[in-house]
Amino acid sequence: MKNNDNFFLRNIWYYALPSNHLKPGKMVSRVFLGEPVLLIRDKDGKVAAMQDICPHRGVPLSCGRFDGQEVECCYHGWRFNSGGGCTAIPSLVEEQQMDLSRFDVQSYPIREAQGNIWIYIPDRDNPQPPDSEMEIPAIPGFEERWPQFVEVMRFPCFVDHAVVGLMDPAHSPYVHRAWWWRNEQLHEEVKQFDASPHGFTMRRHRLPANGGRLYWLIGGGVPETEISFRLPGVRVEETTIGKHRVVNLTTVTPISDTETEVTFSLYWTLPWVGFFKPLLHVLARTFLGQDRSVVEKQQIGLKYNPVLRLIKDSDVQAQWYYQLKREYARSIAEGRQFVNPVKGQILRWRA
Repeated sequence: MKNNDNFFLRNIWYYALPSNHLKPGKMVSRVFLGEPVLLIRDKDGKVAAMQDICPHRGVPLSCGRFDGQEVECCYHGWRFNSGGGCTAIPSLVEEQQMDLSRFDVQSYPIREAQGNIWIYIPDRDNPQPPDSEMEIPAIPGFEERWPQFVEVMRFPCFVDHAVVGLMDPAHSPYVHRAWWWRNEQLHEEVKQFDASPHGFTMRRHRLPANGGRLYWLIGGGVPETEISFRLPGVRVEETTIGKHRVVNLTTVTPISDTETEVTFSLYWTLPWVGFFKPLLHVLARTFLGQDRSVVEKQQIGLKYNPVLRLIKDSDVQAQWYYQLKREYARSIAEGRQFVNPVKGQILRWRA
């Protein structure tokens, strides 16, 4: 696999940001897939997104003002509603009638659920409406509850390397060396995988006492977990501990060719875990930081565009990711339904 095969998936939903990062009457400037985006929440709490560039002189709209209803450019006062529609050009005199829709700013479909904001990034050359068969991810059993815990970290790499690194099952003994997670001794892992919507799922299984020690410490029972992955970079790990559940939603969002954002969210039913949030933030930053550190080192070698050689069985999930990504891009380009290339099988590796 050559390192020059990088491309962003478009016409698909990406994780934008946690809901509580965007307050009513406020705006947040972000970059997704190399595109500047302005996210706003009006006074009624509704979220919208538009291109963060004024079509007049190219000044970022985020440099202007937002009154809770409209965005005003700081340069000449042009105004835009939440849908990106141009509503006013103050310099026009009364007899200068003009079709203001000629100056509309590109808007983006937005969905908000369970404390998460998702944005749909269309293909500039082949824009397609959101596929009803691929709605935003939902965390079952938590209805409209927000995550009790969120940690966000930037990785200095192209999105593929962040996705593959986070799903890699064999790196833990070498990257995540911590007493509260697992020891360094290698053990054989045998897991059943199945195809699932736009991705794949590792079937529910018991966590051994020497792996995922934190769950054993906090749960007071035998933890069982199921892990699913779906395009473009969404990983859901659901762990049950007796009658309680802990669900981790990890999302990977490309910012540019060289920067990717990873958001780690937790939902739980354990009533007392909230008391340990400060400790959880330390652990999550440590865990994600270890992944980030090894990705930083990886960039040193990737500068030389090496051939990356994947193996059975520990790299099969990475191979599936690339197959899923290419199939989704082809299905959009060819105007046909997506066909999941993943076939259910048992994978074995040592970790």
